[in-house]
Amino acid sequence: MNHLISAGLLILRIALGGIFFAHGAQKLFGWFGGRGISGHAGFLESLGVRPARLLAAVSGLGEFFGGLGVLSGFLMPLPAAAIIGAMSVAIIKVHLPKGFWNHDGGMEYPFVLAVLAFVIGLVGPGRCSLDRVLGIRLPEPWTYIVVLALTALFVGYAVTRQAPRKQP
Repeated sequence: MNHLISAGLLILRIALGGIFFAHGAQKLFGWFGGRGISGHAGFLESLGVRPARLLAAVSGLGEFFGGLGVLSGFLMPLPAAAIIGAMSVAIIKVHLPKGFWNHDGGMEYPFVLAVLAFVIGLVGPGRCSLDRVLGIRLPEPWTYIVVLALTALFVGYAVTRQAPRKQP
């Protein structure tokens, strides 16, 4: 792989992985001005996502470990799929009803993040990665296809769960 391509992938992984590590830490631990798991669960509940506490933990862990995995280039493309899943739920439940453009609260920004994660998962982490240092090579492209299919199933579950109906 060309050195410039590897350097570009490293820069992209540091930026994207750092963003998601921090977002996950906000959701899980309340770091960086976040609300922690209880605050994130409350937000998900307000969107009608059920079970809110469980899915808050899953999304926080997905962003936290997805960010760390992308940042370090470890077990690619699994962390990329975790980020894609988190952004897909955010797009569907929060941003899509507001249109495309970010200035209106639309899906532009989370869409770009999901696309960046998709590309990293597709091309791999590059030379400067834990996968390369540890000699890890997941079966390609099957690992990515399977993990993306599982991610799509999970996203479908997360966005279609309805709040229990209150009995009169």
